[in-house]
Amino acid sequence: MANAIAPQPGIMDIALYQGGAAKIAGRTDAIKLSSNENPFGPSEKARDAVIRAAHSLHRYPNTDHASLRQAIGEVHGLDPDRIICGVGSDEIIHFLCQAYAGPETEVLFTEHGFLMYRISALAAGATPVSVREHERVTDIDALIAGATERTRLIFVANPNNPTGTMIGLADLERLARAVPQAILVIDSAYADYVDDYDGGAELAGRLPNVVMTRTFSKIYGLGGLRVGWGYAPREIIDVLNRIRGPFNLSNVALEGAEAAVRDQDYITRCRSENARMRAWLAEALAEKGVPSDTSCGNFILARFADTATAEACDAYLQTEGLLVRRVAGYGLPHCLRITVGDEASCRRVAHVIGMFMTERAAAAGAGA
Repeated sequence: MANAIAPQPGIMDIALYQGGAAKIAGRTDAIKLSSNENPFGPSEKARDAVIRAAHSLHRYPNTDHASLRQAIGEVHGLDPDRIICGVGSDEIIHFLCQAYAGPETEVLFTEHGFLMYRISALAAGATPVSVREHERVTDIDALIAGATERTRLIFVANPNNPTGTMIGLADLERLARAVPQAILVIDSAYADYVDDYDGGAELAGRLPNVVMTRTFSKIYGLGGLRVGWGYAPREIIDVLNRIRGPFNLSNVALEGAEAAVRDQDYITRCRSENARMRAWLAEALAEKGVPSDTSCGNFILARFADTATAEACDAYLQTEGLLVRRVAGYGLPHCLRITVGDEASCRRVAHVIGMFMTERAAAAGAGA
């Protein structure tokens, strides 16, 4: 007898998400540059808040996240009533697909976009549609051409992960106006690494079909707490709150995130140091024959001659205790994504990749 218990259509088409590697077998000194984490961790104020919150672990958290939303609103100049908080920005993405996509609808994203767009679309029963980029940069005209009457959501990461590239807000506004039947979701997880960039907040405040998502997992150094947020028209926030779990964020997460967002001096220092080492690392690798596009995040996308070379370099790095991210799942099998760590880590990874390229060239010359 056939098993009558089956998941909803689309669920079994989801490939399990693989995070960046965190360990190397047999080593305890691995340097992790695979998950775009802030090498300096959270601010002292955020750590102190988490420690204090541990005293109330027996209490349920509040359900409306009012204090955190108020803090976010004050820091970014936004209306707290138009903010929703979630378990990382991933949960906000999932809410959007659950609420606005479904069978016989489509969800658009770019070919090298964040893997959660496809996963959340399939989980909602919608059809994921990948649209080409132009030399690893979001192509607005291609997205407009790829939209149909069934398109309900368009996800654009800006800056994009894993490419690090970004486009201007005027282009994003043109996209939103060109496809009014769909919600444009500006995924701004890496916006804090860009000077004088609001992540799309002003657009989300002005246009009826724009949502901005943000996270505390990157520059704030709170990946382990899992806190994200979104900003959108009140009508959309009202819809999303109806499917949000009432206690989706813990007391510890709420207190840590609030303290973190109020410590903007720390964020400014982290942004400055990331920019300094990002430029140094990109230039150092370029000198060794490994180019990358100009990155606006806390990582660079190192490009190699082919897939075999990228995989061999990754294996070589692991023998030296260095973990980076293969990105074949993003359609970039000839690339490695390298998080910008502290200065010592950046110098170490550049040195080891230089050794690999030298040895590779010598071996090729010997075989000629």
